[in-house]
Amino acid sequence: MAPSIVFDFDGTLALGHGPVLAYAHAVAEAAGTGFIDRVARALVHYDTGDSGYRDGYHVVGALAAADGVTPAALQAAYARSREALGTAQAPVATIPRLPEFLATLGRSARLVLATNAPAAGIEQVLESWGVSGRFDEVHVSVGKPDGLHHLITVLREAGPVLAIGDIAEFDLAPAWALGADTALVGATAASSPAPVTLRGPSLDALRTEIETWAATAASSTPEPTGSGTGIER
Repeated sequence: MAPSIVFDFDGTLALGHGPVLAYAHAVAEAAGTGFIDRVARALVHYDTGDSGYRDGYHVVGALAAADGVTPAALQAAYARSREALGTAQAPVATIPRLPEFLATLGRSARLVLATNAPAAGIEQVLESWGVSGRFDEVHVSVGKPDGLHHLITVLREAGPVLAIGDIAEFDLAPAWALGADTALVGATAASSPAPVTLRGPSLDALRTEIETWAATAASSTPEPTGSGTGIER
């Protein structure tokens, strides 16, 4: 028996608008005049936390749809942009001292990465951050929010769960509906009315609270009879 922490990827672990702008550039050929400039302005507004957009990908998709770009063209552009994830065309950053943070959490909890994004580029990015292999489970193309219900249900059978993400409706709603704890990070954290357990402008801002959650959850989770250790890797 062990607690679990479920991390979203884009906007939670992967920071910066690099991948979103790569998506915008892939869409631009099918969109209207000045599309990239309009996206850039909307992203600035999104970063204030009061734009009404879920994330940067929502910004691009909404503006493109208003320009008449078809869903099929959007999907093809998204796929092309994800192939460039972590390169100079789609750079990503992460929080300071991520390897140390995950190492600390991993002593108390099972670490799970669950993202709606495809697998393309994710392993290379994790390796560049020095955390390849740090997650006990990696789930891609999850299909949140619906696809997250099963994962949270299974993890809840083994102990407490904390879900962390930047889009309350997708990353966290299935978790709180099942009685798990939640942490909302990013631009919408301050203004969102979502009933989350923790909230902050970034994962780094919640570092201490998340470490405390993991240690507390581990200490309150009984080990199976006859087990010598809490977590098997």
